[in-house]
Amino acid sequence: MTKAKGTADKNLSNVVEDLDQNPVNSHHAQQLQQDTNDRRHQDQLNHDEPTDLFHSRS
Repeated sequence: MTKAKGTADKNLSNVVEDLDQNPVNSHHAQQLQQDTNDRRHQDQLNHDEPTDLFHSRS
């Protein structure tokens, strides 16, 4: 077994940094929200559909 390195997960630390931002004005708040929506959408696109796991026999 390998030991944990003792450092925080990079993805988790990036999420914390994103959540820690305070928008300066309404436009900046909208941009931050759109970034979140874009990440969620891309994450949804990256998930495999169950039908992708089966191969048809020809």
